[in-house]
Formats: sequence, structure tokens, C-alpha cells
Amino acid sequence: MTPRQRTSILSLRRIGALILRYWYLLLGSWPRFVELAYWPTVQMILWGFISQFFYTHSSWVVQAFGVLLAAVLLWDTLFRAELGFSVSFLEEMWSRNLGQLFVTPLRPYELVLALMGMSMIRTLIGVLPAMLLAIPLYHFSIFELGLPLITFFVNLMVSGWVVGLIVISLILRNGLGAESLAWLLIFAVAPISGIYYPVDVLPGWLQPIAWALPTSHVFEGMRAVLIDGVFRADLFWNAVGLNVLYLVIGTAVFLYVFRVARRRGLLLQIGE
Repeated sequence: MTPRQRTSILSLRRIGALILRYWYLLLGSWPRFVELAYWPTVQMILWGFISQFFYTHSSWVVQAFGVLLAAVLLWDTLFRAELGFSVSFLEEMWSRNLGQLFVTPLRPYELVLALMGMSMIRTLIGVLPAMLLAIPLYHFSIFELGLPLITFFVNLMVSGWVVGLIVISLILRNGLGAESLAWLLIFAVAPISGIYYPVDVLPGWLQPIAWALPTSHVFEGMRAVLIDGVFRADLFWNAVGLNVLYLVIGTAVFLYVFRVARRRGLLLQIGE
């Protein structure tokens, strides 16, 4: 048998070597490793709380349709805001253009503001068609919320930017092996944000954590408008205060991580 014939035959050794390579790649990136069990766990927790809520509040089912549809649309606003922020940053890393950007006089905070602007554009492009389609398809208009809708939208946009700042900081620190956090981290807050059910459905020990999130106050405020016809100013100001606090902290963390990455030359050495 010629050497060419030997190399053309299926080789378990080569296959095993590749599997071993991918295994070491998985072990070397903790976000990838966590992701394997992450999605089934989040889905189980989220739908477990939804099922528990419907089981203990059967009378609420009658008016659930509009509230759930509004929750889905507002949740997508939060998700698109975070994803638009993070993916715009990732596109610079995928094209290995981040180092070239900062050869120019561009400042890190200017990059953050640009990412926020792009996030808003992406979010509007993403959610407006869905909001408009809900009118002829389901005879439900989220615009009937009136002015409170603007407050919900703005607060969720800022919350998305905060999560986005955390994501890009972790990516700068851990490399592209952490890019899956752009999709993972936002879903971590979903079960405790009271998107589809009130916060009081959560276990007692988890409720203070939920109330520490601005998203919980937004979705509780949404239900107050849709079910009780009342705009709760206390929930609005709680969400604003928490968003401002977390935005300041998130920006400070990003600027610190960026400064460390630039000093260590990581902006030009982007990899797994």
C-alpha cells in the first residue's frame, strides 16, 4: 500500500485528535462549557415559574393574552438592545478591526456612545415590525399603552446597554471564546425579571434579587397599566434610578478593562 493510499483511509487516530482538540478548546473557554447546560436550565426555570403562576392564579388567565403579548414585545426590546450593542462590538472583533480603530483619535467612551446609537437603530428595526404586525394578526396594539410605553421602552433600552457593557468587558478580558455571553447573559435575568408573571411568584429569597433589577420594575409597571389601568410612578423611578446606577458602574468597568487590555496589547491579539 502506497503512502497516499494509507493517508486516504479513514483514520480513527486523526478523528480522535480532532475531538481532543475541540475538547481542550471547550475546557479552555468557560462560557462555552457553561453554555452546554445553560439553555435547558434557563428554559426549565422560566417555564416552571410560568406554569406555577397559572396554576395558582387561574382567574388571571382570562386577561392573560394581551399582557403576555405585551411582555413578549417588551422583552424583545430588552433583548434586541443588548444584542445590538454587543454584536456591533463583536463585528469589530470578528474583522480584527478593534486595534485599528484606536490608532485613530477615537476615545473609548465615544465607542460606547456609538454602540448605544447603533443598538437603538437595530432595536427599532427589529421590534417595530413585530409591534405593527400584532395589530392585524391578534387585534392587539401595544401602542395603546400610550406615554407609559415610551418610559418602558427607554428603561429597557438602557438595561440592555448595561448588560451589553458587561458582555463586551468580559469579551475583552477573555477573548472571543466568551462571545456566546452576548446571548447567554441577557437570558440569565429573564426568570427573575417578572416578564410573564409577577415577582411575588418567585421564592421569597429570590424576590430581593429580582427587585434589584430595573427590568422587574418595568414589567410590573406594564402589568399595572394593562390590568389596573394605573401608571405607577414609584416603579418608574425605581427603574430609572437602578438603570442610572448600573450604567455608571458598567461604563466604569468597561473603561477599566479597556485600559488594561490596551496596556497589555490585547486589542491587537484578539483570539480564543
